[in-house]
Amino acid sequence: MTNPESAQQPTTDNDQLVTSEDQNHPANLIPSLCAKFWTLGWVTGTGGGCSIRDDDLVYIAPSGVQKELMKASDLYVLALSKQTDLKNRVYLRAPPCGKPSQCTPLFLAAFTKRGAGCCIHTHSHWAVLVTLILETRGPGSDKMFEINNIEQIKGFGRGFRKQGNLDFHDTLRIPVIENTSHEEDLTEFLEEAMDKYPDTYAVLVRRHGVYVWGDNVHKAKTTCESLDYLFQLAVEMKQLGIPWLSDIPKVKTASGR
Repeated sequence: MTNPESAQQPTTDNDQLVTSEDQNHPANLIPSLCAKFWTLGWVTGTGGGCSIRDDDLVYIAPSGVQKELMKASDLYVLALSKQTDLKNRVYLRAPPCGKPSQCTPLFLAAFTKRGAGCCIHTHSHWAVLVTLILETRGPGSDKMFEINNIEQIKGFGRGFRKQGNLDFHDTLRIPVIENTSHEEDLTEFLEEAMDKYPDTYAVLVRRHGVYVWGDNVHKAKTTCESLDYLFQLAVEMKQLGIPWLSDIPKVKTASGR
């Protein structure tokens, strides 16, 4: 089991890395995003977080900080190319009284394996409820969330290095991995899910939440919003006895499409 405090000491402070007047600078975007996520109930308490990659620099929300009160000075920064072990990291900048997030190696997995520019982790109760509903379906079916024939599915890309978005009739599939006592220990399971399902932009963690990534902040944010909408819809569909998967024939238009 990984020691959550292992080898995570910063090398220096470098406060200039998190000082900028630009609202779109990662050091300003992360606190702003986390405050918005707090209003949605995605990062209640100090759980959940966000990380943004800017070329080789990675900006990471800390652990133990109330997300709606986070400041740029609370952030950690590291150089992605300098990391030889995702669980034993060297930071370029760290707050004097901060604590590195255990989400960090999972964020880094999205950056290294998917070339993502942003990764978001939420504790959305809709995400958690979906994993609980899947549990009731028995072994096998509890490893994957699937839904189709819903307009919001168009908000998802077709997959890693693929062009275009999913269609209304396509089936969106989000794999589910088991939770662990220490969040860092989820890393290998997240990576396995990425390898097994290369087209996914998210991974659910049973009874915990969801990790979502995208090429940039805009794509990660819109994907996370679309996914949370579908999770809520799926829970309400379950309550009404409506199946998540349906067989609806395509309607031919005048153009024949």
